[in-house]
Amino acid sequence: MILKHHLVLTLCAVYGILLKVTAQKSKLRGSSGQHPLVQNQTVTEGRTAIMTCRVEYNDQTSLQWSNPTQQTLFFGNKKALRDNRIELVRASWSELTISISEITLADEGMYTCSLFTMPVKTAKAYLTVLGVPEKPEIDGLTKPALEGDEITLTCMTHGSKPAANLRWFRNEKEIKGAKEVNASGKTFTVTSSLQLLVDRDDDGAAYTCKVDHVSLLQTPQQTTEVLEVHYAPRALITQSLTFPQEGQYLKLECVSKGNPSPDPVLWTKDGGELPDLERMIVQGRELTFSALNKTDNGTYRCVASNHLGTSSAEYILYVYDPNAMGQRGPDHALIGGVVAVVVFVTLCLIIFLGRYLARHKGTYLTNEAKGADDAPDADTAIINAEGNTHAEGKKEYFI
Repeated sequence: MILKHHLVLTLCAVYGILLKVTAQKSKLRGSSGQHPLVQNQTVTEGRTAIMTCRVEYNDQTSLQWSNPTQQTLFFGNKKALRDNRIELVRASWSELTISISEITLADEGMYTCSLFTMPVKTAKAYLTVLGVPEKPEIDGLTKPALEGDEITLTCMTHGSKPAANLRWFRNEKEIKGAKEVNASGKTFTVTSSLQLLVDRDDDGAAYTCKVDHVSLLQTPQQTTEVLEVHYAPRALITQSLTFPQEGQYLKLECVSKGNPSPDPVLWTKDGGELPDLERMIVQGRELTFSALNKTDNGTYRCVASNHLGTSSAEYILYVYDPNAMGQRGPDHALIGGVVAVVVFVTLCLIIFLGRYLARHKGTYLTNEAKGADDAPDADTAIINAEGNTHAEGKKEYFI
């Protein structure tokens, strides 16, 4: 009987320990495992948001998703709100996942996942909606612009959230503009302006306004406008020969750049018309001589004009005698000989000047030494030395 009594007491003690362990595990599960877990979400306007609520340990308690206005979206696998954009992705005792398609800015806010225990436990996830900026528009471009005009280009984009950044490019090289941001409800309107002093180099330049935004990582928005500038022409004459000779073919071209193009150009000789149109042929901007002779010598002028101005250029033609030229260019041997003579004369002058200075310096030192014995200073020594020199009739030279 005593042994049986001890056995009963032991079993009771073990059972009590098991109950305590079970209670502690249940308490731990209730405090940590039975709590909904969610994450904040960021989605671009027009796309789909996925909202997930999980529970590690659930004793068959229902989960529920609610929107920012506390309307129930799904209770377990039961849809509560009539919105065709909201669909069930997965429903179980440990997870409730829903999707919201075609997201708008109105969908942004705090969403709540509820676990219906006693008491009810909740977790909140914030849904951030990115507003997509519209394609930028460039205003202020006048076509055509005139050289010297001051114009202001303005680039604007609407609907960004957060505010977009605008960048300017001139022929793919970035330039800085002045930015301005204005709020419009939940979105922003961003403006950037660019001031230009129009130059002829701007003709044909492409000015691009590009939108940078977190919602446009793969599809950047940009707009490009090409600037057309009208300007007066500038004329310049080029020649095909450096030393034109009798009998040779010569082409003069009037290079005149202007917008509108200054065509045609006018050629004259010595202020008058071209004298020999059989040999002097004008084609567009070119003046050609089929065979030069001495009568072609003179000043040739081309005049280019458009509605903005006139420009002219001159070329003095001198036709060389091929016999006098010897069919060769400048005499390089003669030039080399002249340079050699100049160098030789310069060296002789340097040597002569050096010998002269050295001789006079030696005379000064010798005379000072001669009079230094009885003189109180250097000046007196030189005077004494000059007297001694006349007396003795002797001179010393250092060469």
